[in-house]
This record gives sequence, structure tokens and C-alpha cells, in this order.
Amino acid sequence: MTTTTAAPAKQRSVRSALGSLLSGNGALVGLLVLCLALYIATPAFLTGPNLVNIGIQASTIAVLAFGMTFVIVAGGIDLSVGSVAALSAMASAWIFTSAGLPGWMSIVAGLATGALAGAVSGLGVAFGRLPSFIATLAMLSVARGLTLVLSDGRPIATSDEVSFLGSRLGGVPVPILVLLVTGVIASFVLNRTVVGREMYAVGGNVEAARLSGIRVRKVLVTVFALAGVYAALAGMLLAGRLNSAQPQAASGYELDAIAAVVIGGASLAGGVGKVSGTLIGALVLAVIRNGLNLLNVSSFWQQVVIGLVIAIAVGIDVLRRKNTRH
Repeated sequence: MTTTTAAPAKQRSVRSALGSLLSGNGALVGLLVLCLALYIATPAFLTGPNLVNIGIQASTIAVLAFGMTFVIVAGGIDLSVGSVAALSAMASAWIFTSAGLPGWMSIVAGLATGALAGAVSGLGVAFGRLPSFIATLAMLSVARGLTLVLSDGRPIATSDEVSFLGSRLGGVPVPILVLLVTGVIASFVLNRTVVGREMYAVGGNVEAARLSGIRVRKVLVTVFALAGVYAALAGMLLAGRLNSAQPQAASGYELDAIAAVVIGGASLAGGVGKVSGTLIGALVLAVIRNGLNLLNVSSFWQQVVIGLVIAIAVGIDVLRRKNTRH
């Protein structure tokens, strides 16, 4: 009798442990399964050069998504990061070619442009009480329009300092190094600073955060400004790889950034998310694109697949929130 009762209890314990493992590391498990499936489908997938290529491809989206993590953790959404990335890279190139300032100043100008664009969105959300969806949708249009105005619709050459971001250092691609450094910084901000804890508090419950003495408006402006800085760096990474700032660069990248954050376990309701999960989410998207390219799948179908992945990720987030409430 005791043995019979103990067996189902042990099975429940195993299932519970497995469920906890998958819920906490579902994105990582999915990434490993995806890599195994692609290796079986095409052995060229797990070669050294191809893995480096995946890292380079993931770098821009990952850096963009690190900034998006701040926003989503704080309970917002930023639809403008792709356009802000393009504007920042264009401002950097314009400062160098038209204003004749030193190359290092072009990087400073790009980062400042991103921070300013993000802060404007944050001010609209914090003080104008605009939904983040609306405020950043407006910035998406404004930033893309300013990019076209600055460039007159034509690519502009970047400085050597920006081009360095697309090169190699000691044989290691600089975009991968930037990805690692920015990821460590973002993780430190979220987990080891007061403003990081305030982001989680604001995303979890705005009113409770306000009553506890947190300056919610300041946090919101800071969050969007940080997202703008990360978008600027992502834009310059892309420009460095292309050796020019393109007026239509990073179009649609905001969707990939949101998808990477959600795939990594963050909640669109706010208050939940981590940088390591976002990195895994960005790698999942890069692996899918790379694998489909190796399998000679049409780019049109690739868009369909990525769209389905985004839909599934958001669906999982909705189910996760329902289960949490119950």
C-alpha cells in the first residue's frame, strides 16, 4: 500500500521538477533542440564559421533587445527602436561627413541622438500620459522621417571609428564583443542598481511603486532613454558592418527586438524579464534565419516563420500570465 502510494508521488515530483526546469529555461531548451534539428537537417550548421556568422547576425538584434528589455520590464513597449537606430547611425555619419567633426565625436553624436529620441518618448509617456504604444509609434515615424531628411534618401559613409564596430579585433568579430559587453552592462543595471529594481517595481505595479516613494516619471524617462542609447549602438553596429548609414536600415527590427525579449521569458504585462533570456531569444531568431538560409528557404517564407514564432511567443506569455493568476 505504501509502495503503491509512493510511486505516483515520485512521478508527480519528477513531473513537477521537469515542469519547473522547462518553465525557467524553456527558451534555452528550445534553442538547443532547434540547433540539434538544424544540425541533423544540414551538418554545415554546426561549423565554426557558421556559428560565428550566427553570432554576428544576432548582435544587432540582441543589443536592440537589451534596451527593449528595460522598457518591457517597466511595463511599456517601444515601437521606435528600429527607426531610432537608423536615425542615430545617420546622425553619426552626417556629423562626420558634413560637420567635419572627429570620428570619435560621431559615435558620441549617435549615442546622444538615441538617448534624446528615447527621452522624448519617455517624456510623452511619463508627463503626457500617452500610452507607450502611441508615443513610440509617433517617434517611429518622426525618427524615420528625420533619417530621410538628413540623408536625402541616400547612404552616407561612416567614420573609421564606426566602421571598426563591424570589423574584427584579434580575430574576434567586434559585434560579438559589443554584444557581450552591452549584455553585461544591461544585466548589471537591471539586477545590481537601484534604478533596475525600480524598473521591476514600476512594471509590476505602478501605483504600488508610486506609493512606496519611487519617482515613477523619472524611471520611465530613464527607461526609454536607455532603450534609445542601446538602439543607437545597434544602429552603429549595423552601419559599421555596411560601412555606411542606410536611410532604411533596421526597418522592422523593433518586432524582432520585442520577440527576442518575450521568447526570453519576459512578460508584456511588465515586471518580469532578464537579460540572459533576451540574449537566448535573439539567438533563437538568428538561428532560425540562418538555418532557413542554409536550407534554401525563400526569404518570403522566412518572414512567415518569424511571424509565427512571434505569435507563439506572445501566446505563451498570455498563457503564462493566466497560470500565474490562477
